[in-house]
Amino acid sequence: MNDEQLLRYSRHILLDEIGIEGQQRLLQSRALIIGAGGLGSPAALYLASAGVGHITLVDDDAVELTNLQRQIAHTQARIGSPKVESAAQAMAAINPDPTLRTVQARADAALLDELVREVDVVLDCCDNFATRQAVNRACVKHAKPLISGAATGWHGQISVYDSRQALAPCYACLFPPDSRFEEAHCALMGVLAPLVGIIGSMQAAEALKALLGAGETLAGRLLMLDGKRMEWSEILVQKDPGCSVCKQTI
Repeated sequence: MNDEQLLRYSRHILLDEIGIEGQQRLLQSRALIIGAGGLGSPAALYLASAGVGHITLVDDDAVELTNLQRQIAHTQARIGSPKVESAAQAMAAINPDPTLRTVQARADAALLDELVREVDVVLDCCDNFATRQAVNRACVKHAKPLISGAATGWHGQISVYDSRQALAPCYACLFPPDSRFEEAHCALMGVLAPLVGIIGSMQAAEALKALLGAGETLAGRLLMLDGKRMEWSEILVQKDPGCSVCKQTI
């Protein structure tokens, strides 16, 4: 690290669990963020500000006026721009260190197979069940830790699915791909603006912990937030021996 980086990341370096060695590890790490909206905005900004060296953003959408209530990586001036390009501008404005790759495309199985194998951690910040399942399958296949968050209305949830741990569940253990699942879109039922910020910021924190090997991640634990009461609840999640996605890793 140069003198400017030592100053920029000094508050990380002061932490015993990070130090210069840990910060150098972050600068050499690679993260993949699926979705540059409500969850992806704070997650991307914090990973960039923290000095994660290589960050890939995937989203096929463009910035709309309705996004600006909660998607803090975007601005009025960038309405109509691809979300990945808008978010990358915001990230670079905070920290020019990270190498940013933007992919304006739907995260299908082929694309995920290519991208997931190249990174050290994956953040699922998307808003649909099918994509979440595809991301999970790719993370299981390539044994990459998956930081999964969701938020709608007044409720949010977050967990870590780490296929590197033999007994850790994957996303499909908790939410089977063939289950009947009725998705609730924020366009129809709304979402409290800071709620996505809370969950997205926690995703960034869990991603940094996974990259550093510091602390205890949320693997095997699902945290759920009731935003009306500002009350957290926790469910312990076990690996499903009959899971159609990760059973081969038992």
